[in-house]
Amino acid sequence: MRFDRDIFEEILITITRNKTRSFLTAFGVFWGIFMLVALMGGGQGMQGMMQSQFDGFATNSGFIWPQPTGEAYKGFRKGRWWSMDLDDVERVKKGVDEIDVITPTLSRWNRNAVYQDKKSTTIIKGLYPVYNKIEQQNIEKGRFINDVDIRDGRKVCVLGDRIYENLFEKDQDPIGQFVKVDGIYYQVIGLTKSNDNINIQGDNSESIIIPFSTMQRTYNMGRNIELLCFTVKPGVKVTDIQPRIEGIIKEAHLIAPEDKQAVMLLNTEAMFSMMDNLFNGINILIWMVGLGTLLAGAIGVSNIMMVTVKERTTEIGIRRAIGARPQDILQQILSESIVLTTVAGMAGITFAVLVLNVMEMATTTDAGKVYPFQVTFWMAIGTCVLLAVLGVLAGLAPAYRAMAIRPIEAIRDE
Repeated sequence: MRFDRDIFEEILITITRNKTRSFLTAFGVFWGIFMLVALMGGGQGMQGMMQSQFDGFATNSGFIWPQPTGEAYKGFRKGRWWSMDLDDVERVKKGVDEIDVITPTLSRWNRNAVYQDKKSTTIIKGLYPVYNKIEQQNIEKGRFINDVDIRDGRKVCVLGDRIYENLFEKDQDPIGQFVKVDGIYYQVIGLTKSNDNINIQGDNSESIIIPFSTMQRTYNMGRNIELLCFTVKPGVKVTDIQPRIEGIIKEAHLIAPEDKQAVMLLNTEAMFSMMDNLFNGINILIWMVGLGTLLAGAIGVSNIMMVTVKERTTEIGIRRAIGARPQDILQQILSESIVLTTVAGMAGITFAVLVLNVMEMATTTDAGKVYPFQVTFWMAIGTCVLLAVLGVLAGLAPAYRAMAIRPIEAIRDE
């Protein structure tokens, strides 16, 4: 399509002649493209913020803990309390080949941690080093529990960041210091910072982690465990192996196979899948709202071009009479439509990018983590192509109406 100086001047004359209609139509396109781009960027940023709350947490994990039985079975009454033990770890590991990592945990709540003259209420957890593969520990200083700590039953601990803030001065190095919990001194070997919103046996920031073997002896817990944590191998779904795991545990502890209450299993894979489906639905809604608003703007462009053609019937007829070809009229009307939608649309994209940039800066964390509110390059290119297509479509009906004008009838009407 040829776009010369004469056509550009005609477009400016048309827009100037119909200032109010042109402004309202351009604003419709501007608002439509702004809504589309801003909603897409905002939805992407919110999804990034939500996912960042679970950074370092295994999405293919499961957690099992005991509850009172819901059915009477083999002479045992309904409502019987039972406990898992270390043998369950081996039973499940041998009985379900699809399991990748499996580890038990212990915990005690509302314990008093003391350092010098400062106190803090804490949760004490007994973990194995392999637990780091299920819930990655964000170690800021020092190290995490290791195999030697487990083997020797060392009295060492890793502090949560909030416990550190309550017990130590700002910028004080806690590594090597001794913290007393329930009358026993533990040497601090690490400091962890909580980076997720999934709290397994309490918030990590308010916890003190010690070796599993140390906690067994300190609190005289024997072979009992409170929680069984596991991850599955790649390509395996937790939902598929859940019945087999529950069956193994129920058989070992004389629990009715049909009892739905005694063995509780938290499937984080299903939880993450639900979150993904939620954001997929939100993205579909964003496209529907954005495209609907943009389509309304394009219809407005088509309407104003239709009014413009009607007002310029005589002018178009005279041009046809002195030799203008139908394709010249088509080119003029389509050019006007494309310019109007493109200018308004690019202004909408620019404003949306500025708003998203402000949101991105406002949500940047103190640690420098930036959430991706900005739209991608290809998304911007696709939006520009969409604008051009809408400009052509908006101008087709007015252009064909202008081409159908007969010079004699147009001059007679005048």
